[in-house]
Amino acid sequence: MIVERRTEIPATAAALFDWHARPGAFERLTPPWERVRLVSPHPGIAPDSRVTLDIAIGPLHQRWVARHESVEPGRGFVDIQEEGPFARWRHTHRFEALDRGRAALTDRIECELPGGPLGELGEPLVRRTLRRMLAYRHAVTAADLALHARTARLPRLTVAITGASGLVGRTVSAMLTTGGHRVIPLVRRPARPGEISWDPTRGELDSTALADIDAVIHLAGESIAAGWWTDARRARILSSRVDGTTTIARAMAAASPRPRVLLSASAVGYYGDRGDAELDESAGAGTGFLADVTQAWERAAGPARDAGVRTVFPRLGVVLSPAGGALARLLPIFRLGFGGPVGTGRQYMSWISADDCAGALVTLLTTDVEGPVNLVARADTNRDFTRALGAVLRRPAVLPVPAAALHCIFGQMADETLLAGSRCVPRRLLDLGYEFRHPDLGTALRHVLGRNL
Repeated sequence: MIVERRTEIPATAAALFDWHARPGAFERLTPPWERVRLVSPHPGIAPDSRVTLDIAIGPLHQRWVARHESVEPGRGFVDIQEEGPFARWRHTHRFEALDRGRAALTDRIECELPGGPLGELGEPLVRRTLRRMLAYRHAVTAADLALHARTARLPRLTVAITGASGLVGRTVSAMLTTGGHRVIPLVRRPARPGEISWDPTRGELDSTALADIDAVIHLAGESIAAGWWTDARRARILSSRVDGTTTIARAMAAASPRPRVLLSASAVGYYGDRGDAELDESAGAGTGFLADVTQAWERAAGPARDAGVRTVFPRLGVVLSPAGGALARLLPIFRLGFGGPVGTGRQYMSWISADDCAGALVTLLTTDVEGPVNLVARADTNRDFTRALGAVLRRPAVLPVPAAALHCIFGQMADETLLAGSRCVPRRLLDLGYEFRHPDLGTALRHVLGRNL
C-alpha cells in the first residue's frame, strides 16, 4: 500500500528541513485526534537516530521504534519502522527547491499490514487514516512556515512558559521551537536541565533564573471546569491565577536584566454575559464570578508592567482541539448522536482553534502591542456551533439540553460558562494584520478533527 501527498510550501527547502529537524516538530505534526507520545526526547534527524513512540488505541498501547536513514540536509530523509504495528513501513520525506523561495513537500508512505490476506481487509481504513494524517501535517507545516517567515529577520527568543504541559502550552511551545526559538518550561517540581522551578502558592521564583529570558508566557491556572464551584474551588480558581501571576510579575520586575515581554493569559470571561453586544478590547468588564476573577488576574501583573515590561493580556476564548478542553468533552456525546443546543442555544461562544491561539501568541511576542487582546477567531451562537459540529461529524445535533438540568448538575458553573456567552471580536489581532488559519467554524472543526480530505 502506498499513500503520497505533495504540497507547495512558502519556504526554502533548507528551511523546510530545519523545521522538521527542530524540537517540537513531532508535536506539531501529530494530529490532535491521535493518542501518540514520545517515550524519550526526539533525537533530531541524523543517520541511524531512532524515535520511540507509545501509541494508544483504546485501552491498548503499541510501542513503535523508527530509524532515520538517507538523511540529506535540505533535501529529505526516510523513516524505517524497526518495531511497531506494521509488517513493513517506509516513510520518505522529500523537500524539493522551487522558484521564488518556495519548496515542494512530498510525503510518501509505503507500508504493509500484518496478517497477510486477512490484514489486507484493513487497508481501506488504514489508507484513509494515513491520508487524513498527511493532509493535517501538510496544512500545519505550510501555515507554520508562513508564520515564521514573517519574523525571519528578527532575533530568535528565549521564552519561559508556565503551563507548558497544558493544551495551549504544548502547542505554543512546539510552534516556537520549530521556529528556532528556545523554550524554558517553568515547573512546580525540582527542575531538570532546561527548566526553571517555581512555587506560585508560596510566591517563590528566583528572579536570577529569568536574567537570560527574553519573554514569559504565563498560562498556568486551575481549570474552571474541574468540578462544582464550591466556596473552596472558587477560592482555588482565584488564588491559582492571582498568586501565580503576582509571583511571575514580581520576579520579572526584580530580574536584571528583565525579560522584555510578559504575555499573561486572561479570558473572555472578563466581559461576563453580554448577550448580542459585540465586544472588542475597549469594552468594559462584566459582572459575575469569572469577570471578577479575570479582573483580579490582570491586575496581578502590575509589578511587571510598572517596571517597564511590555505586558499583554491575551483574553482566550474557547480553544478548539480534540486533545483537550470543551471540544474534547463534547465529542463522545456528538459521536453517539446525542448532541444538541444547550439551553436556548442563543448564547454566544467566542472560539479559536488551538493553532490560531498559538500563532496569535507567537505574533504578540514580536509586536509592540500592550494591554488586552481578544484571542478569538469569531463568535457563534451555541446553536450554530452544535449544527457545525454535527455536520462535520455527520451526526444529528438536535437534542436540546435543558438549562434547568445543567443548573442542577453544575450549579453556578453552568450559569456562567454553558448558559452564558460573550460575542467577542478580535479587533486588535486584526489591526496587527494577523491572518487566521481557521476563520470560521467549519474550517476550524474540519482541521482539528481531520476532515479535510
